Amino acid sequence: MADTRSFARRFRASLIGLLVVPSLAAAWGPQGHRLVAALAWDELDPQVREQITALLEGETDPTLPGIANWADDLRGNDPDLGRRSARWHYVNIAGDGCAYDAATACAGGDCVVEAIRTQAAILGDRDQPLEARRQALKFVVHFVGDVHQPMHAGHGHDKGGNDLQVRMPDGTPGGKGSNLHRLWDSGLLNTAGLDDATYLAQLRALPLAVPVGTDAAAWAEASCDIVVRPGLYPVAGALIDDRYVSAWRPVAEAQLRRGGANLAALLNGTLGG
Repeated sequence: MADTRSFARRFRASLIGLLVVPSLAAAWGPQGHRLVAALAWDELDPQVREQITALLEGETDPTLPGIANWADDLRGNDPDLGRRSARWHYVNIAGDGCAYDAATACAGGDCVVEAIRTQAAILGDRDQPLEARRQALKFVVHFVGDVHQPMHAGHGHDKGGNDLQVRMPDGTPGGKGSNLHRLWDSGLLNTAGLDDATYLAQLRALPLAVPVGTDAAAWAEASCDIVVRPGLYPVAGALIDDRYVSAWRPVAEAQLRRGGANLAALLNGTLGG
């Protein structure tokens, strides 16, 4: 109980300054990734929490939410590693009937499915240096969030929805320019107008729609199945209206909830025992 209270205090402190609307540039946005990580912490085994706490000792914010956006921040903080890991954030399988085949969808292991598998193996290998395992943990936390964002397992021809332009309501008649990928990264979540702590409480109350597992390929296929549902793709240039938000924001929220539970299952399986 004391450990849970301590984490809760650190998590609340880490939210200072983040209660404004997050950027649309990163997968799930900073808020979404932090929520996935916080949900995962809820379901970690006590001994796994202890290991993670030890791995993160010395970090500026030594919590799972505190390192959840590290992989996106590499673009500015470590451009070389950012370039090398750029393809690890997504996989394009919508054109293959949402069936993951490593040979065709992940040449050289450069996709989110194989990145999760590779980094989880490093994390679980106690013969690896501490720094290598810490970095692997940061990658795993972020990439599990990524793979549950449907556009990160979608079409290659439009770069996961990046090439489809839409308009987001901003109080003006024509709305604000955006694209489908950004809409799903954080635009839908932003329409709820909730800060992180309030959103976390709401997501904790959601039931899981699918069984929890640790198979990254299955997670990607499930995300892709959402991408190909009728109505998810609006007409190019469309103004996103309340009907779209009402239909699809609950889906995005369920994916956050699912991502947290699946991340916990993966970490428990990797570090448990």
